[in-house]
Amino acid sequence: MLHTREEKMEAFGRYLDVLDALREKCPWDRKQTNESLRPNTIEETFELCDALMKNDVAEVCKELGDVLLHICFYAKIGDEQGQFDIADVCNRSADKLIFRHPHVYHPSQVGAKHPKPLPYGEDGQQQEFAEAKTVGEVLQNWEQIKLKEKDGNKRVLSGVPAALPSLIKAYRIQDKARNVGFDWEDKGDVWEKVYEELGELKAELEKGDKEHATEELGDFLFSVINAARLYKLNPDNALEHTNQKFIRRFNYIEDHSIKAGKPLTDMTLAEMDELWNEAKKEEKHKITNNMGGTR
Repeated sequence: MLHTREEKMEAFGRYLDVLDALREKCPWDRKQTNESLRPNTIEETFELCDALMKNDVAEVCKELGDVLLHICFYAKIGDEQGQFDIADVCNRSADKLIFRHPHVYHPSQVGAKHPKPLPYGEDGQQQEFAEAKTVGEVLQNWEQIKLKEKDGNKRVLSGVPAALPSLIKAYRIQDKARNVGFDWEDKGDVWEKVYEELGELKAELEKGDKEHATEELGDFLFSVINAARLYKLNPDNALEHTNQKFIRRFNYIEDHSIKAGKPLTDMTLAEMDELWNEAKKEEKHKITNNMGGTR
């Protein structure tokens, strides 16, 4: 059973009390710094992403708690150093959301303790500041508003974190450029660019020029990511699904090699291909049965 607003607030207060006690009385918690926590934060974030990809609800709940611990821990350290505390984190985030959603909140609501959304008119639309009525318009406004913020991004692409994995970074770069109008007019036109980049990659590979081939490979991957974005596909999720699919099928081959007492290194490619195809058939059979079970 889900909790009331009061129970949620009480739970968060309890959580902060526990963290305060651990910071004071636990030797490990007491010695942590921003620098020591950072690697674990990255690990916990990836574990959350893994749980989300698997749609494991119990694991998502658990990993969210681990990520929340790090957020509160950094705020606790900031509090101890007299820089900021968790209330500052929450208030700054809330104010930013209000400021960037003028189609929901009047700008004067920034800083309000209990901000109220704009009222709706008889036509079902919110009165005033209702310029953004689609997801695309909201995103375009979002980028424009960020550029106008006092401590916001000075350039359109400066909001893309440098430490992002390259695939995700490429998608975010393209998405931000789109929000200010730099994009293909017809998404179908992107394929000419994809084929062009593939041709240039093949040409450099045939020359045996590794340096230029690497550059062209990057251009080709960037164009494929661009195509995925235009067709509203998430390339990072797509690649991770393929990674998991490959792992399942390869594990199938390895399981059979273990049962047969024959190491993978002693198997022929033809034997491994046969088992790979068996794994594919078994996956399709499971999918068919699952679909039948939901009817």
